[in-house]
Amino acid sequence: MIETRNLVKSVDTSEGLLTILKGITLKVNEGEIVAIVGASGSGKSTLLGLMAGLDGASSGDVLLDDNNLTEMDEEQRAMLRGQLVGFVFQSFQLLPSLTALENVMLPIELKGDDQARDKAKQLLQRVGLEERWHHYPNQLSGGEQQRVAIARAFATQAKILFADEPTGNLDTATGRKVVELLFELNREFSTTLLLVTHDERLAQRCNRVIKLVAGEIAEDTKNTVEESVSV
Repeated sequence: MIETRNLVKSVDTSEGLLTILKGITLKVNEGEIVAIVGASGSGKSTLLGLMAGLDGASSGDVLLDDNNLTEMDEEQRAMLRGQLVGFVFQSFQLLPSLTALENVMLPIELKGDDQARDKAKQLLQRVGLEERWHHYPNQLSGGEQQRVAIARAFATQAKILFADEPTGNLDTATGRKVVELLFELNREFSTTLLLVTHDERLAQRCNRVIKLVAGEIAEDTKNTVEESVSV
């Protein structure tokens, strides 16, 4: 479902060229749940952004469902993201001028689905926010905003879901509830899930853990079934 081939990302800095990722090659199978871990600055979020087509690589290839992102322009990548990909960010990324319902409706409407309102209401009910659908993001708690973001991510039944520190701005108890919801919906929709996290317990619940050190894959470990579903 996802493949990178010798992926390199470098940026110009005042001190010269900085290479953030150094030849990353990996494959993620359909339906797999993969955690990307590592210290700050190891390249986790950069790798996620490249795999999601939010940024371009300096060299190498990224393939999503056999579509090579590096051969596409930004408009083509955006179209592919709309067809295949959902996102959950640490900072929620909800549109402040839209209600919870409208935020979830938006990606469904963009696909031309005239059932957007009903489907969005069903998803908000699924994440326990059926009574809050008319509220704006600034009227919702952090946990509620993240639940809206999760509902939005699953709104178009995307094949691939990218989550960047989905519990990073939440307290422990709220983060735990959000994780349960994320995994529950992921099983229900049979999504391929890649998440960046500092949370070791969350990483151990995934099928597989990829550890980055200084822009390179240091470990690629498969968890046992018991570990991947344990609380």
